[in-house]
Amino acid sequence: MPIDLSADAVTLTEQLVNVFSVSLDEKQIADEVEEALGAVSHLEVTRRGNTVVARTDLGRRERVVIAGHLDTVPLNDNLPAWRDEENLHGLGSCDMKGGVAVALRLAAHLAAPNRDVTYVFYEAEEIEAEHNGLAKLAASDPELMRADFAILMEPSNAGVEAGCQGTMRIDVRLAGERAHSARSWMGDNAIHKAGAVLRLLDDYRERQPWIDGLRYREGLNAVRVHGGVAGNVVPDECVVEVNYRFAPDRSEVEAEEFLRGFFRGYDVTITDSAPGALPGLSVPAAAAFLATVGGEAHPKFGWTDVARFSGLGVPAVNYGPGDPLLAHKQEEHVPFADIERCEARLRAWLTEGLTEGLTEGMTVGQADQGEGA
Repeated sequence: MPIDLSADAVTLTEQLVNVFSVSLDEKQIADEVEEALGAVSHLEVTRRGNTVVARTDLGRRERVVIAGHLDTVPLNDNLPAWRDEENLHGLGSCDMKGGVAVALRLAAHLAAPNRDVTYVFYEAEEIEAEHNGLAKLAASDPELMRADFAILMEPSNAGVEAGCQGTMRIDVRLAGERAHSARSWMGDNAIHKAGAVLRLLDDYRERQPWIDGLRYREGLNAVRVHGGVAGNVVPDECVVEVNYRFAPDRSEVEAEEFLRGFFRGYDVTITDSAPGALPGLSVPAAAAFLATVGGEAHPKFGWTDVARFSGLGVPAVNYGPGDPLLAHKQEEHVPFADIERCEARLRAWLTEGLTEGLTEGMTVGQADQGEGA
């Protein structure tokens, strides 16, 4: 059964959960989203692969992006969706079909918001970056992502988590010399040398910079140690894998410089890297959003696709229903109240002060067609 944009947000979430859309298998859900939004007269709809973009074009002074991914992690005996008294359960309910349902409701029913809005429903967020629909869109059609401010509907307990930290992984490689373990003095044990690296990490004291009034907290941790040849051989190599989570006031270049300085004298190889995203809470659209949503903004310590917007010069926050700690778990679920709260607050933000957002020649009556589709 096709998704029904006239349904309430909780029911729409349930419909979306029941459309199987594990990463790289999003065609059906993208088809249904494209068909549903294509019938909405006030939207311009564009599709790239299994990513669907819908835009208003009212000539407003500001444009914002509201984005959510359509894919889920693999099935874990958690379909179809089901409800208890307060929650909707099922694969992707929290991460992030509840947020997608909210965005779809806004796209369909706000014909004349106070800001122009670009809604992006994209593929392949849960797997390797080479498949990510948002990254592909930024490369092929960057104009479709240009905005003054962006909201990524990642689960955040219906609160604002601003920006995100960057992440960098490195290999610290330690060299030795092989020998028979019965004559270990003839060799040089590389694994033993890892102790000095681990002591460095144990003595590390993290930076805690304040950015836009938010206190970020960096992390530097060994995440894997591997080496060894056989049970009777002194190892000639050991690798300590380290993950650095850096605050968004540092670039990837600065993060690398810090790591090479911290591990000066060691053989360091960068194996993975992604930039952070500044919160940008001082821009007018973000300030208005925070005022409407209420509560206290918090820093995002994990990495999310807000960094892709930041790379285009668009400040972004995470704001969506559901507890991020439930993402990817078999018992994943999303509270009805979170879905309803996110929809109500986003709707209020996009409809407040409509008379101030009118373009020349547009009447107040035209602007008030917020439920006209």
